[in-house]
Amino acid sequence: MAKIKPPKQRKFGKGTLRCRRCGTHEAIIRKYGLMLCRRCFREVAEQLGFKKYF
Repeated sequence: MAKIKPPKQRKFGKGTLRCRRCGTHEAIIRKYGLMLCRRCFREVAEQLGFKKYF
């Protein structure tokens, strides 16, 4: 019987960044410390005070 190890902790690269809302690793917006994926950002941009995305 083979032992299964947990995945290693990533130190850098795409695997280290996660969206705060949904947890995806794709298309993360880091500017201004947002740490949101672009899909979640579109949903909450108005509440955050961004006027371009109304």
